[in-house]
Amino acid sequence: MRITLDEALAQQKILLLDGSMSTPLEAMGCDLNDPLWTARALAERPELVRKVHLDYFRAGADAGITDSYQATIPGLTERGYSLREAEDLIARSVELFLEARRAWWEEEGRSSGRPMPLCLGSVGPYGAYLADGSEYRGNYGVSDQVLRDFHHRRMEILWEAGADLLALETMPSLHEACIAADLAEELGADYYVSFSCRDGSHICEGDRVEDCARALAEGHPHLRMIGVNCTPPQFVESLVTHLHGCCGLPVVVYPNSGETYDPVTKTWHGTPGGPDFGDYARRWMRAGASAVGGCCRTVDSHIRQAARSREIYLKLGR
Repeated sequence: MRITLDEALAQQKILLLDGSMSTPLEAMGCDLNDPLWTARALAERPELVRKVHLDYFRAGADAGITDSYQATIPGLTERGYSLREAEDLIARSVELFLEARRAWWEEEGRSSGRPMPLCLGSVGPYGAYLADGSEYRGNYGVSDQVLRDFHHRRMEILWEAGADLLALETMPSLHEACIAADLAEELGADYYVSFSCRDGSHICEGDRVEDCARALAEGHPHLRMIGVNCTPPQFVESLVTHLHGCCGLPVVVYPNSGETYDPVTKTWHGTPGGPDFGDYARRWMRAGASAVGGCCRTVDSHIRQAARSREIYLKLGR
């Protein structure tokens, strides 16, 4: 039986998501300079993917994102996997999450009073498959049918494998987000949409973030949250303010560390600036975020900081 977002929010008030998959994998020796990025580990080091999930649960995450962001059928088949093998690897991303969730539940979850973590099936944008940084630009120049064909089977596999929600994430384009949302509706799958943003008001293709939220909320009854991810943290408070209350949906935010991505080397450069992650997280909660986590370059220590901030926020109301 699937866990619903409403059940999780009723118990926790504010959900904590996990952090990045890539940074912990790299710390354990995985070479991710590859068009498949973290999806490479699904085939080569699945035990490490499972460990990353387990570490985030131990850090306090109430929900986690499967390692399927860059696990796409065309991307995998271009690397020599058969269609069946590609589909199995996408399903494996959910299975590894569920295995880690069961292990954590038996280890400490059952006795902790915390809820069973939500499984969020990651559906990255077409730009992630291109592996050229265009998930932060959009404007791919491909047809609607190309986007439908790209997203449909992966979404179907993730949902059938047991994801609780589909995470249509890092979407730079309202148009692509609407196509993916329509596919989720056809599947009868609960999902959220999260945009990559270029500043405190606009998604990467230039639309105002609240206009995107209103457009998606209309005619998409299975849409459960709206938000932003893999966006510099200094923009997030403003984005939450724009989103909160604009369409009646909970707001989810999980920014990157504030560093800059190099699509050629698949690496991040620079140093994070501003407040520490816990201080940022508390600001986002005050602004109206219902779910908070981290994206690229964040790790389990960031989620522990956010957990402490949630405890303070819920106790003091500010």
